[in-house]
Amino acid sequence: MYISDLSEDDIEIAIKVLIVGNGAVGKSSMIQRYCRGTFTKSYKKTIGVDFLEKQLRVQSEEVRLMLWDTAGQEEFDALTKSYYRGAQACVFAFSTTDRASLLAVRKWRKKVEDECGDIPMVLVQNKIDLISQSEIDQLEAERLASESNMKLYRTSVKEDLNVAVVFQHLAENYVNKVRSTDSIDSGFHSLSIGRASPSTSQSKWVGDTCSDYLSSPMFRSLHRPRYWPKQGERGLVLRPGLAKRPGGRGGKRPCRVL
Repeated sequence: MYISDLSEDDIEIAIKVLIVGNGAVGKSSMIQRYCRGTFTKSYKKTIGVDFLEKQLRVQSEEVRLMLWDTAGQEEFDALTKSYYRGAQACVFAFSTTDRASLLAVRKWRKKVEDECGDIPMVLVQNKIDLISQSEIDQLEAERLASESNMKLYRTSVKEDLNVAVVFQHLAENYVNKVRSTDSIDSGFHSLSIGRASPSTSQSKWVGDTCSDYLSSPMFRSLHRPRYWPKQGERGLVLRPGLAKRPGGRGGKRPCRVL
C-alpha cells in the first residue's frame, strides 16, 4: 500500500445539511431543483429520508453538500430523528399557502436542536410564486426569523428563485467557521508536566513538580543506572535492557525504544 501526503487541493469540506418542515411545503422539490435542476408539479410524499449531494466551490474551498430531505409527517418522527445526528446546518421550510407550516417551525427547530445542538440554520418561505393565495402574514414570518436568530429567504422552486442562494449562504457560513477554528488551533501549544494553580494567572506550580512527576512508580524503571544518559549526552535516553527468559539467563534484547 502506498500512502502519499495530501496537498491542500485534495482536501474537501463536507457539510451535512438537513431540510425539515411540514409535508408538502416543497422540501424534496427544493433539493431536486438545486442538485439536478429539475422540477415536477406532482407531489410525492417522502418516506423517511431522501439524500442528494451537490459539489460547489466556496472561497477557493471545495465543498460537498450532503442534503438530507426528511419526511414532514409525524408518523415518521422516530425514523427521521435518527438521521438528524451529525448535521452541521439546517433549512426550515414552510409554504406561502400553508400557515400551519409556519406555526410548526418552532416545533421542528426544537427537534433539531435536541439532536444537533446549536448549528447554523435558515428559514425558507417557499412557493412565493403563489403569493396571491398566501395564508402567511409576512410580518409574522419576519418576526419568527428574528426571534429565532435565523435569516429568512423567500424562494420559488418552480421559478428557480433564490434556491441556490440558500445553500450558498449555509456553505459560506460553515467555511468561515472552519477557517476561524483552524486559525485558533494553528497556534503553538506547549505541554507542561505538573499542575498549574487555577487560582492565579501566573504559571505557579503546586503539588506536582517535574521531579515529583518522574518519581511516580510508572517511571520507576527509568531510575535504574543503565537508563540514564552517558556523560556528555544531552537529555534522557532510554536504552534497551536484557529480557530474562523464565528459568534462564538474560536473552536477546526484545526491542529498542526510539
